[in-house]
Amino acid sequence: MVFISYNTFGAGNKSPARTSQKGWIHVLDGCTPWPDELAARYRASGHWRGETFDRLLRAWARAHPHRTALVHRERRLSYAGLEAAADRVARRLAGLGIAAGDRVVLQLPNIPEFFAVFFALQRLGAVPVLALPLHRRSEIVHLCRLSEAVAYVVPDVHQGFDHRELAAEALKEAPGLRHVLVVGDPGPHTPLDGPGTDVPAGPDDPSDVALLLVSGGTTGLPKLIPRTHDDYAYNVRASAETCRFGPDTVYLAALPVAHNFALGCPGVLGALHAGGTAVLTDEPDPDAAFALMERERVTATALVPPTARIWAAATEWAEADLTALRLLQVGGARLLPEHAQQVRDAFGPVLQQVFGMAEGLLNYTEPDAPQDVVLHTQGRPLSLDDEIRVVDEHDRDVPPGTTGRLLTRGPYTLRGYYRADEHNATAFTADGYYRTGDLVRRTPTGHLVVEGRVKEQINRGGDKVAAAEVEEQLAHHPAVLDTAVVPVPDDLLGERTCAFVVPRPGATAPGRNEAAAFLRERGLAPYKVPDRIETLDALPVTAVGKTDKKALTELARKLAAGGSARKEGNPRS
Repeated sequence: MVFISYNTFGAGNKSPARTSQKGWIHVLDGCTPWPDELAARYRASGHWRGETFDRLLRAWARAHPHRTALVHRERRLSYAGLEAAADRVARRLAGLGIAAGDRVVLQLPNIPEFFAVFFALQRLGAVPVLALPLHRRSEIVHLCRLSEAVAYVVPDVHQGFDHRELAAEALKEAPGLRHVLVVGDPGPHTPLDGPGTDVPAGPDDPSDVALLLVSGGTTGLPKLIPRTHDDYAYNVRASAETCRFGPDTVYLAALPVAHNFALGCPGVLGALHAGGTAVLTDEPDPDAAFALMERERVTATALVPPTARIWAAATEWAEADLTALRLLQVGGARLLPEHAQQVRDAFGPVLQQVFGMAEGLLNYTEPDAPQDVVLHTQGRPLSLDDEIRVVDEHDRDVPPGTTGRLLTRGPYTLRGYYRADEHNATAFTADGYYRTGDLVRRTPTGHLVVEGRVKEQINRGGDKVAAAEVEEQLAHHPAVLDTAVVPVPDDLLGERTCAFVVPRPGATAPGRNEAAAFLRERGLAPYKVPDRIETLDALPVTAVGKTDKKALTELARKLAAGGSARKEGNPRS
């Protein structure tokens, strides 16, 4: 039985595979390990405790079997019930031949079945690939192919979208995909519920990959982020401790639980680790969320900045009792100081700024931090073993307090993306520091202030949009000769997307509605569709002939302020 292991050798490395005490051959396929000396340090420090997520679930269920673990609408699932549900799904998957090392794309909304499947895969030693609910054909087919997934788990219909039809397309385009399992009416596919078989004793090595998170992506389609049991269990545990989660924690998951923030920072897994309760919802609008928070006496939740601002405004007329709330995390994008003040004014001193990434590094403002720190910084690194460097474009450390490029490595920050050797060669330094692409400055107290990004990524209200991916898809339009996508500042979302389009000779460039319909037909997620389309005769270029994104970004700013594209610089430079 062969499965992925994370702590052996990297892609292209000719080191021999190792064999566990139980006899399974550990094969590292496209992952990069931590060096032995760092791994030993993290174990000696107690960061890595040798815990797998299957063992953790079993321990939680033994410790408090009757305590409520998950709430969704009128459903309430105890810890023992969650463990039993995971075991049933594991049996079902085993009966279908899904085994240790297999990758399974998991695309479920915030429902208990997400966690039943997640923990079932942990029990089998299989690896969940966590797709977001809004991912569509472009992303799903890519993730299935990249991970060589053997199965794909979906809801029947979610928010008006039929995932069974998407799954049928994935089956045609991803040759390794053997099963589609559906929560609800399966249509032509396989129901998740059904008979199974005994689950064979599987691998139980905490250095194995536990899950593959999806990156926001800065160039093209998303990359996969391998997280091991050791590093992600530490991520969850340390975050729960920092955020003071305990048995009385009631965490509202209003963001997609497939997202790192709502899953493990501390998220639902942090609430479960602490013996608390996680309340699941797909209705983050304040009317529905506030009613749920009052009913369940929610003590903690996490939002992206636009939603936090909408909630803050809603407190002016909402009558729900939110006095149980002790922690309101805001992350996914920078929260400007004036907006942080609005949130704090609305909810009181419960605001926590969070700056992190699915790749690892997490920064939190402390629950008892002074107001100035909460309003004006994005937090301090989670771990004493988080190594931070702020450098210039030549990787030279900048003076203290100076803005520079953020590099990091540590006990829960990846050492390489999955099967991405070419990208890894530039995304990491020779000594293993991850180039985050963020521009930051560090305060004397060690808190970070995010000043911008080096990477060409648009942060649309916490959703990461890779300009290159949208450009690639838009370029397929028959009327489009050339295109470039850049961010536009936006008061609510932080940034929106603007696509500049050069039409083919004699053709008329598509307008926004036509472009949106075209991109959705090509399977692009709705949040990636450009908010604005502008037509140019030609894209500006730099002295070396590259598209001048800086000039286009400035033009987009002027257009947003009411300028005209054809007067503002479409000739080549």
